[in-house]
Amino acid sequence: MSPNEFIVSISCPDRPGIVHAVSGALLQAGCNITESRQFESPETHNFFMRVAVGTAQEIGEVRGALGPVSEEFSMDLAIAAAGSRIRTLIMVSKEGHALNDLLFARHSGTLPIEIPVIVSNHLDLKPLADFHGIEFIHLPVSSSTKEQAEAQLLALVEEHDIELVVLARYMQILSDELCRALNGRAINIHHSFLPSFKGAKPYHQAHARGVKLIGATAHYVTADLDEGPIIEQEVIRVDHARTAGQFVSMGRNVEGRTLTRAVAWHAERRVMLDGYRTVVFS
Repeated sequence: MSPNEFIVSISCPDRPGIVHAVSGALLQAGCNITESRQFESPETHNFFMRVAVGTAQEIGEVRGALGPVSEEFSMDLAIAAAGSRIRTLIMVSKEGHALNDLLFARHSGTLPIEIPVIVSNHLDLKPLADFHGIEFIHLPVSSSTKEQAEAQLLALVEEHDIELVVLARYMQILSDELCRALNGRAINIHHSFLPSFKGAKPYHQAHARGVKLIGATAHYVTADLDEGPIIEQEVIRVDHARTAGQFVSMGRNVEGRTLTRAVAWHAERRVMLDGYRTVVFS
């Protein structure tokens, strides 16, 4: 086994020779390719590649070997240690199902994130954070304090060297300015219905309309509410025999699973942005 393992993520305009050039540079750096996935978007004509390598070299040597290739092909290039834990700030309100799923997956070792802090506009979930030994910060939000609260949030992101912000049923709309500041590094979860139901008690609305499918969507946060690039979705079937309360319970389970998968794929460097869409090497 190689002493060092890295994930190389690449995106650039598509043209012939990219895979050959990347593979050659990695070979020169003494890297053994253990996994490789690539995709060329027929709509945007952008190329995406995720490569896992093992090598005796340090990350600086690998980055140096890929530097000329990156410049030649105008690449967005990222290299990270495989299995490294992404520093993650989780935001919550009162519902704890999504947070609980994330904390369980982290504790069991299936979710490669480190959680230095949990932020909430309510105190309801502080006992859960305390149980897991994670700092809990109460950051109330009102129309008059929203700007100040978001400034405090960005200060926490900088203070704790946060790489990812996860909205685990955080029930506040982020400002356009905050969405831009967290572009590509904030993930949200929301319920998904066919048709869509907004406002209070969406699961009860879905039950009243006789919906047959319920589910959830995990996506990157943008200024367009619940319309950011989608990372993962899941749906399950329901029928007339289910009560509104069962809809709620089943929906919460789906939300937790969907968000956890999306966060895991992001943390494993499997998600790349292609305009308003994502490329997910799941």
